[in-house]
Amino acid sequence: MQISIDERLEEPVYLQLATRIRDAVRTGELKPGTPLPTIRQLAADLSINPNTVAKAYRYLERDLVIETRGSKGTFIHQNGRTHSRIDLGAQAAPALARTVAALRELGLTDSEIRNAFVDVMKGQL
Repeated sequence: MQISIDERLEEPVYLQLATRIRDAVRTGELKPGTPLPTIRQLAADLSINPNTVAKAYRYLERDLVIETRGSKGTFIHQNGRTHSRIDLGAQAAPALARTVAALRELGLTDSEIRNAFVDVMKGQL
């Protein structure tokens, strides 16, 4: 798989990387069980920060496109092709936008909404 990143684009580099991997899985270029390069190796190959690769991998792992098997490495998830068609973050954004709009209509400030969100995520509500 050949990955190219264009740092001149407005799209963040980690999203470009995640999109390239997701597309390769969706088209079958990367098959289930295929190992991916280590974070350090891919960062070196692309001349980007390892944290950027780690963020892309976390993003893809969240969506079950890839999976990390401890010290064995990172691999294309068994159901990666199916999951590569779904972007969980894109599904959450519209729901959150509707909720924030409704809370603003009720008169809550952005700070109050943020604090409530943090409390909910921590399981404190």
